[in-house]
Amino acid sequence: MAGYKAPLRDMRFVLYELMSGDELARLPGYEEFTRELIDPVLEEAARLCEEVLHPLNRSGDEEGCTLENGVVRTPKGFPEAYRQFREGGWTSIACDPAYGGQGLPAMVNVLVEEMICSANLSFGMYPGLSHGAYVALHDHGTEALKAAYLPKLVDGTWAGTMCLTEPHCGTDLGLLRTKAVPQGDGSYKLTGTKIFISAGDHDLTENIVHLVLARLPDAPKGVKGISLFLVPKYLPHADGTPGPSNGVSTGAIEHKMGIKASATCVLNFDDATGWLVGEPHKGMRAMFSMMNTERVAVGVQGLGLAEASYQGAVAYARERLQGRALTGPKYPDRPADPIIVHPDVRRMLMVQRSTVESCRALAMWTARHLDLQNRHPDPEVRRESEDFVALMTPIVKALLTDLGYEATNHGMQVLGGHGYIREHGMEQYVRDCRIAQIYEGTNGIQALDLVGRKLGLAGGRPLRRFFHPVAAYIDEKMEDEALAEFVQPLAKAFVRLQQATAEVARAGLSNPEEAGAAASDYLRLFGLTALSYLWARMAEIALAKQDDDPDGFYAAKVATARFHAERVLPQTGALFSAVMAGGKSIMALDEAAF
Repeated sequence: MAGYKAPLRDMRFVLYELMSGDELARLPGYEEFTRELIDPVLEEAARLCEEVLHPLNRSGDEEGCTLENGVVRTPKGFPEAYRQFREGGWTSIACDPAYGGQGLPAMVNVLVEEMICSANLSFGMYPGLSHGAYVALHDHGTEALKAAYLPKLVDGTWAGTMCLTEPHCGTDLGLLRTKAVPQGDGSYKLTGTKIFISAGDHDLTENIVHLVLARLPDAPKGVKGISLFLVPKYLPHADGTPGPSNGVSTGAIEHKMGIKASATCVLNFDDATGWLVGEPHKGMRAMFSMMNTERVAVGVQGLGLAEASYQGAVAYARERLQGRALTGPKYPDRPADPIIVHPDVRRMLMVQRSTVESCRALAMWTARHLDLQNRHPDPEVRRESEDFVALMTPIVKALLTDLGYEATNHGMQVLGGHGYIREHGMEQYVRDCRIAQIYEGTNGIQALDLVGRKLGLAGGRPLRRFFHPVAAYIDEKMEDEALAEFVQPLAKAFVRLQQATAEVARAGLSNPEEAGAAASDYLRLFGLTALSYLWARMAEIALAKQDDDPDGFYAAKVATARFHAERVLPQTGALFSAVMAGGKSIMALDEAAF
């Protein structure tokens, strides 16, 4: 398997030069987070990922998790790596200092998460799910529950999960049957079965805190009758140490296509004791705090795997000798040229490169607004950022995982037959990345969320948080000849997006199936336009700094921006045509004819 090297140079470019990360220290509570503090954090995260987590990636995939006599074991080396991870404070970096967290900005946390996903996605699932559980409990738990459980989740001695779906449910959580019966002392007894529970059981922590969706006896039907409960694997003693088993058992480990070192479990709850989180029958509201956090994190998974695959593909393309360049030998002293001289190999590498760099920028743009939403003193700025995050969350989740999966496939293709076998690890990136398009709501569900909820939310207010700055940038830069090759294609894509938005809104009002038929193409059109805007801004920065460019970083940035404008952005034309065609041909075939 090829090695992994954290892309710190590009991460710093996005953080400081594109997203003005130096301004983080102006926000209340972030005063200490200057470049002098942030850079060492990123460097230490890179070391951990390169030297500790990545060496376990292939072995963890090959060994997988095991279930013996009701006990789940993670692969060799995982418990030791997790102990090092926890003792280094990595479980706490994005958590509230009131509960022992370090309170780092979301922009920094996203970069650390990307490195972990590149190095070893299966390992990253365990602390990743714990952080989602932390968010839901932090936002909706009682003070007593937060005091008892958050410090343990923050310091990593306990882990967390989210238990949503059941064998008969799929995405339709309104069908769930797990029941919660009040006990008269403030607790509840939960009974039911949950499936597809990532990190559902393992040997990395002393206890596991399950957040479980269930129904109270008087619950209304459908999603309006769902409540959220905290159910620990072991009931804590008064001193906070794990006590007796709590009626939670692992029925099976799912045999999966990828992320095999992450234990995806079937969990059985048999009169397990739990406590209500949030209000009765309002569990989806509380769970969405966790789910939205996880949806952005899943988008970062697609980005991280695309980066790892790109690095492996580039290393192989430089070394593999095969054929001669079409214009004649580039290396006449060798028996063949390295395959990186061939246009089609370069095409695939450039697709990967442009994907990784622009998706990193989009994830960081969203994270910047998460920081503003949480910390800015002006309530209007906080509201604007909240709107932006709401709009971009389904796009980040779906676009970054779709493009990430495509990028990992390109990486495998670069290696040809050697990409299809395990030796180089490229096929593992493909397998691991495939789940990211499915969990936390399939990408089709994300597209429906975008067109069905976000477009019309608050009279279209979230849309303006994207449309207005992009329109202003185009107006400002349209006459700049140096940027013409980037801004003019952006302007055309932006017009298509505006027209498609109006058509989806119009058609969806009269027939919801029209919006549903357009949803996935519309999300991709929106996402590529957003990436094009970011590429134009990155190209502008890089062009201004090319005269002082000893390592060629800015020249490469401009070249990659040009590739995106010429070879990727034209997809928006076809996507626009598909959106405007409507849903008639999709819905025309009788069900019996399939």
